[in-house]
Amino acid sequence: MPKVLVSDKLSPTAVQIFKDNNVDVDYLPDVGKDKEKLLEIIGQYDGLAIRSATKVTEKIIAAADNLKVIGRAGIGVDNVDIPAATAKGIIVMNTPFGNSITTAEHAISLMLALARQIPEADASTRASKWEKSRFMGVEVTNKTLGLIGAGNIGSIVANRAQGLQMKVVAFDPFLTPERALDLGVEKVELDELLARADFITIHTPLIDATRNILNAETLAKTKKGVRIVNCARGGLIDEKALLAALQSGHVAGAALDVFEVEPATDNPLFNEPNVICTPHLGASTTEAQENVALQVAEQISAYLNTGEITNALNFPSISAEEAPRLTPFVKLAETLGLFAGQLTETAISGIRIEYEGEVSEMNTRPMTAAAITGVLKPLLGDVNMVSAPVLAKDRGIQVETVNREQHGAYENTITLTVITERQERSVAGTIFAGGKPRLIKVKNIAMEAEITPDMLYITNIDKPGFIGRLGTLLGDLDINIANFNLGRGEKGGDAIALLNVDSQIDEGQLAQVAALEGVVQAKSLRF
Repeated sequence: MPKVLVSDKLSPTAVQIFKDNNVDVDYLPDVGKDKEKLLEIIGQYDGLAIRSATKVTEKIIAAADNLKVIGRAGIGVDNVDIPAATAKGIIVMNTPFGNSITTAEHAISLMLALARQIPEADASTRASKWEKSRFMGVEVTNKTLGLIGAGNIGSIVANRAQGLQMKVVAFDPFLTPERALDLGVEKVELDELLARADFITIHTPLIDATRNILNAETLAKTKKGVRIVNCARGGLIDEKALLAALQSGHVAGAALDVFEVEPATDNPLFNEPNVICTPHLGASTTEAQENVALQVAEQISAYLNTGEITNALNFPSISAEEAPRLTPFVKLAETLGLFAGQLTETAISGIRIEYEGEVSEMNTRPMTAAAITGVLKPLLGDVNMVSAPVLAKDRGIQVETVNREQHGAYENTITLTVITERQERSVAGTIFAGGKPRLIKVKNIAMEAEITPDMLYITNIDKPGFIGRLGTLLGDLDINIANFNLGRGEKGGDAIALLNVDSQIDEGQLAQVAALEGVVQAKSLRF
């Protein structure tokens, strides 16, 4: 019988789930705070269920001789050394969807409190003042709510806001027109959302594309008197720019549950009368804590009893026997997805993955999950092979797989096609000797290219002199070219240049490449 340690507080129902699934469980909710005790006993257990108090360090993992799975009741796993766990073959799971309703409700609560100045009015009244005329609020009925991010939590916020008779507009690169219709929201670009919204609420992960998405420039584009809510991640709003916009009166108020630096104990925004602050309470309800506890108990039990992997952050669904053969193709599939995902700028309606040759006879499910992960990661950031298919389904992205016998020159080929509102874009690859992924076709143009950490992708008009101009410019920009790969359709038509470079290309350098005569599109790619 597998044995699990619960080292943080979980509900009795969660503990009973372990027992009902024939898992021997030790409920020691205080041991997570006692590093020496945890170190002493961890070697006995096959599974570990935690919240945030237990710190699963490299030292703890080294002593966990029998540990197979760590389950976090909640989303954040900052308290787990995931690389150390991965190196030892320990699966790390979380429960990413258990807090969605709670976080959405907190955003709505803050919006209403902001509209009616409730915290400040409460403090004034408790101070024996009766400043009825001072606290003039606004209604939310018939106002426009701008939703930045329309994923799981954002879609719940949209639903609740519609119940308040609000008009909801949404900016989300992955939001398809069909999904927007299902949600009852109007899909818009960010600038239009900023110009129209009376209230703005943010529900995106914190990645390079979303960091400081509300900054001095974007805040200047908002409607005067806008009110802003952030229950997602600190760092999505430039706090200095927000402070200036609040003090100027351009932004009427802000409600923040998250901050750039947490715990937030000394923040200039605390001194502003039109700001509401809460200490990262988005997931703090009895129901949410119960939900994630039950989910983690179910997930750990399923893995220990049947090998089922759910919401794993560091491990694909591949058996030990399959791993040596599948791993190179899983890597290829994710690489193709990353390639296509970084080139995609509009909403994705479908992803098609075609397996040709011997690879079509393998277990393609982890490859498909890896391909979807690659496509979604550039814009969603916190995506893994388990969560990616769920996220794609939630966003209305249709995933199709095709298996066929070998027809081309390569024994094994994977072709990934991303379908958007505007076009279909395909990229194909294979595995060369040594298990290295290799591009063999981009946009139906045959070309061979090695995948390296930093690459420059260019589509250009096929005319004489272009390659010389490009090489000269890159030399002037001190960008060293490791490999220069070329392909074209027909003479004088579209051509592709795919360069392996020795350093990441910054925005200023990329702008100069994009402005070069003959360039149609230029993208800096990272793998």
